[in-house]
Amino acid sequence: MNESLSIQQARKLVLLSQRVLPTKQAGRATAVTLSAIEHLGYIQIDTKSVIQRAHHHTLWNRNPRYKASQLDQLIADKQVFEYWSHAAAYLPFRDYRFSLPRKYALARGDQDHWYERDERMMKLVLKRIATEGPLMAKDFEHTGKRIGEWKTKPAKRALEYLFMQGDLMAPCRVNFHKVYDLTERVLPEGTDTTEPDPEEYARFLITRYLRANGLGQSAEIAYLLIGAKQLVSATLEDMVSNRELLQIRAAGEPYYALLASLELLSKPLARSKLKILSPFDNLVIQRKRIKALFGFDYLIECYVPEAKRRYGYFSLPILWDGKLVARMDCKAERNESLLHVHHLALEPCILNTDAFFLALRNELESFLQFNHCNKIRIHRTSPANVKPKLQTAINDLTR
Repeated sequence: MNESLSIQQARKLVLLSQRVLPTKQAGRATAVTLSAIEHLGYIQIDTKSVIQRAHHHTLWNRNPRYKASQLDQLIADKQVFEYWSHAAAYLPFRDYRFSLPRKYALARGDQDHWYERDERMMKLVLKRIATEGPLMAKDFEHTGKRIGEWKTKPAKRALEYLFMQGDLMAPCRVNFHKVYDLTERVLPEGTDTTEPDPEEYARFLITRYLRANGLGQSAEIAYLLIGAKQLVSATLEDMVSNRELLQIRAAGEPYYALLASLELLSKPLARSKLKILSPFDNLVIQRKRIKALFGFDYLIECYVPEAKRRYGYFSLPILWDGKLVARMDCKAERNESLLHVHHLALEPCILNTDAFFLALRNELESFLQFNHCNKIRIHRTSPANVKPKLQTAINDLTR
């Protein structure tokens, strides 16, 4: 190993690479949002709206001037498109050609889709959109039985298959439902549509991941990308041999890093800032990685039966002092402009609760506005004896 980082250095490198504690940003707010998407490589989309949806939440944490209309504008301006990263995501159009390996693999049958291929229905759907223009799933009437594990209608399954293999794109959403159109009608003029060869694709995955995350392992870089792990591993070794990457050790584990990324260690980290993160934020989406580097054992419990939940339905990780120190189960009751904090659970590493609650109060003020709320209600804390101190810290937010 050429380098060894302390756990504090490793965390600092990750946080600065993730740009999750943004400093003052110049320029138009929409341009800052685009820069965040291009730097991170993707923003995961989630359907849950317990609070502001995950894609908006993740961008807001990197651009304090963020508004949902900025993402809509970037999509309309064809600077961002919807496809698949490790999950449904918004990606920068400048990276469009690197979505092609997955699309072509699905079209060739080299990869399986979660739906069965229905050639007849796919042709019918494609013909209607070609003739009539952009359509939504609801535009395809279906009075028969819905099929499959998710009980979807055949036209919806065909639309998603065509979307995933690249024949269709989603130029926008209406009430969070996709609108589908032919890819050639959505692509910006001059878009590079040449498929990268395997080595170029692997190099893209590696450099994009390491630039956004500071350091990474082969399995992290190929996270949920079917068939990519072996190619990524081989390319990592080539890049180390060519001195394009460094091998480093952190938290007792081997990692890779870009040489330029290590220069971030000379920059300050805004430790006093607190951030309330989305469960689907790029920083925390790989739970095994976050446990190894931050000692934070995180599970989103909306998929866990209620009786077995420890922290709550939609607990949000809290970043402070360069560490993940708490989780907060929230729900925005929008008709009353009220943010419920059903459960705030502190990690044992918080020694100065006064400083923590001051930082939390300051961030909650912005978080309320972001969620279109003007009141907050604290229901429960762990440990229970810190609730009065928290209540005192946020008293001016509850009026």
